[in-house]
Amino acid sequence: MADHPRLIYRHRLVTRLWHWINAIVLMILVGSGLMIFNAHPRLYWGQYGANFDAAWLTLPRFPGWMTIPSYYSLAGARHWHLFFALVLAFGLLLYVLWSLANGHIARDLRIRARELGPQHLWADLKAHLALRFHDPDAPAAYNIFQKIAYVGTLFVLLPTVIFSGLALSPGMDAAWPWLTAVFGGRQSARSVHFLAMAAILAFLLVHLTLVLLAGPFNEMRSMITGWWRVPTEDEA
Repeated sequence: MADHPRLIYRHRLVTRLWHWINAIVLMILVGSGLMIFNAHPRLYWGQYGANFDAAWLTLPRFPGWMTIPSYYSLAGARHWHLFFALVLAFGLLLYVLWSLANGHIARDLRIRARELGPQHLWADLKAHLALRFHDPDAPAAYNIFQKIAYVGTLFVLLPTVIFSGLALSPGMDAAWPWLTAVFGGRQSARSVHFLAMAAILAFLLVHLTLVLLAGPFNEMRSMITGWWRVPTEDEA
């Protein structure tokens, strides 16, 4: 006899709001950031960077359909970028504080030593390759690869992109004169900012791919309503 579908309340309202706000915010930040990058599409290490300095990365300018605004406007892109950077930074701060207060981080994202063992990692990798993304004994629990990805994004990539962005502003020299030095110079901060953005985009690409493989309707419904249907034994 086939198992009957079972619903689990998986995502609370704050998590769902933060998820969808971030989806919009990151899209705008990436688009406006690419327009800012188009003003000087080269990256350097150190304090200075100019056309005659050796760049470690040179890219062609991004097309208008990828940028915000779609026409060349450095000032316009900076306005978009700075406003939504504030939304990202304060949204992350509030979400982390809320997740610490209600135990979400300690309960769902804490990485235990046994989960990092080679056998555990290999078992989870094989399950992913077989498109089995949920533990039948604890279907709502995050697996180790999800934990590593979410913790890395929450506590490494997003703070890095925020603080490296602050280090790019000369106005921060008066408030936090040490910040630029932490990144090894303003041009190094720009390179770190770009690399962190690229890593976040890679995370989003993997995330969307896994959503499609795991069942987009069920996953999208859970992030809209909070309710997630546990896959039946046949589906698993």
